[in-house]
Amino acid sequence: MKKLLKSRSDRKVAGVLGGLAQSLGINSTLLRIIFIVLLITTGFFPMGLIYIAMALLLPKGY
Repeated sequence: MKKLLKSRSDRKVAGVLGGLAQSLGINSTLLRIIFIVLLITTGFFPMGLIYIAMALLLPKGY
């Protein structure tokens, strides 16, 4: 597995999901759809906090 970094080229907000998709080798659009569904169904709490924490903690990629 590659090192987890925020994406600079495949980003919509902070580049977290784009970087995660690159690291896992999956389509970033699919990952964003899954994230939005989980965000809505869980009521923001776990997924929203995880995203914010990753946006603050992950280093910027290339």
